[in-house]
Amino acid sequence: MSIARKYKVVLPVAGLGTRLLPATKEQPKEMLPIFAPDGRGGTCLKPLLQLVFEQLYSYGFREFIFVVGRGKRAVEDHFTPDAQFVEELERRGKTEYSRMVSEFYRMLSDSVLTWVNQPSPLGFGHAVLLTRHVVGDNPLVVQAGDTYIHSDGNRHISRVIEVFESTGADAVILLKRVADPRIYGVVEGRSIGGGVVEIVGVEEKPERPRSNLAIMPLYVFRDSIFRALEEVKPDKRGEIQLTDGIQRCIDWGGKVYGVELDAGYVMDIGNPASYWEALITSYRLASENKQ
Repeated sequence: MSIARKYKVVLPVAGLGTRLLPATKEQPKEMLPIFAPDGRGGTCLKPLLQLVFEQLYSYGFREFIFVVGRGKRAVEDHFTPDAQFVEELERRGKTEYSRMVSEFYRMLSDSVLTWVNQPSPLGFGHAVLLTRHVVGDNPLVVQAGDTYIHSDGNRHISRVIEVFESTGADAVILLKRVADPRIYGVVEGRSIGGGVVEIVGVEEKPERPRSNLAIMPLYVFRDSIFRALEEVKPDKRGEIQLTDGIQRCIDWGGKVYGVELDAGYVMDIGNPASYWEALITSYRLASENKQ
């Protein structure tokens, strides 16, 4: 059995998407499209969340927990196979599209999908905490639903899993060096070689960053993260931050490591400018059939 099968994947998709209003008033931001290869040498448009799911599926994960909130019904509808829709495409002679949809449905049918409701947007950490009874004592992968990370052969996923397995860490985080870390979660630590950082501190959107190593939204945790998040107090916005839970693990003596994204692309659709960049990057990658 693939080592990935012992992990459960948590996909928080309950954010309001306020920075993309009015486009996201009814359309969840995670369902906004970016470009992807169509499997026949061309390009197509897929919801970003579908690409995230397909990438994680291709790595070998099979258990997915979606954390959704109000106004996210479109996510559940899209991730529910619809045989009549495929039949209608076939009837109309749209065989290329029926093939793409059928392949997506095959992945869904081969997976276990669980839906957890987050009634109020109380933070990324709160969304993860809500999954504790579904995850149990299994290790978990957390991937933000509004960010697609590309690397050749999904190397970024392999690296975080490898470091997690080899070190016995409580948490492993994907990192990237950025010009302005103030808009990210930022880590402080020391390099131990091979692009791996032993993390001694994390901070969410600091005014005075302690490094330029920003957290990219791909994490691997042991179930100790749930005990840590239960201890975390809401921030000034009333939200429970995942970074505060990670810091609590560090304070308890837990081992937390970061893996630098050495070659790859991060497509974040959280605001209009980053969404535009995601469209440009994804179109180039899809046209080169590298995605």
